[in-house]
Amino acid sequence: MSTPIQVVLVDDQHLMREGIRTILSVHEDIEVVGQAANGAEALEVVRRTAPDIVCMDVEMPTMDGLEATRQLVADPTVAARVLMLTTFDREDYLMAALQAGASGFLLKNSRPEQLADGIRAIAGGEALLAPAVTMAVIKRVVSAKTEPTPAEPPAGLTERELAVLRLLATGLSNEEIASELVVGRATVKTHVSNVLSKLGLRDRVQAVAYAYRTGVVTPD
Repeated sequence: MSTPIQVVLVDDQHLMREGIRTILSVHEDIEVVGQAANGAEALEVVRRTAPDIVCMDVEMPTMDGLEATRQLVADPTVAARVLMLTTFDREDYLMAALQAGASGFLLKNSRPEQLADGIRAIAGGEALLAPAVTMAVIKRVVSAKTEPTPAEPPAGLTERELAVLRLLATGLSNEEIASELVVGRATVKTHVSNVLSKLGLRDRVQAVAYAYRTGVVTPD
């Protein structure tokens, strides 16, 4: 059996943390290894437990989730990806979370299976880029930082890797990219890994932002 995805829960409400822990406890491939009540505690718990995923609330005392996310993403000793959880369906939070380096954004009123699936997706290198509103906000985040469209594939990407980057930037999943390019999903996963490695990017969210920022793709 493969090692479970290790998760740290960060929320200032104890009942909320326990509720999420209970939801995740039914999934054998996910294990909660730590909890924190604010961003400052989260920094200590994450560095001590080295989880794969941090489920991070936005509004908390002492240090909010956005600042905690910025510090975790900037720490080279931390490999965890951050999934922001909030009760607020607000674009400004979503934009701030993406700019802070979060790999996904999910509302707390989402169905339990959506949370588990989101954790699995982010742990596997995917990102919560759908629905379309998320893509629209990502485009808006990077629109103020546009650079000239590169004449050659950036950073030594092959033509196929560039094609994968362009499709990835539209929010397609690996399965959808595989269907579009008529290749296997494993092949697409390899191409995505190569793209992230060659461009020095953390995950698919950063790849999407890079694609729009550098002109590999342009907003509609």
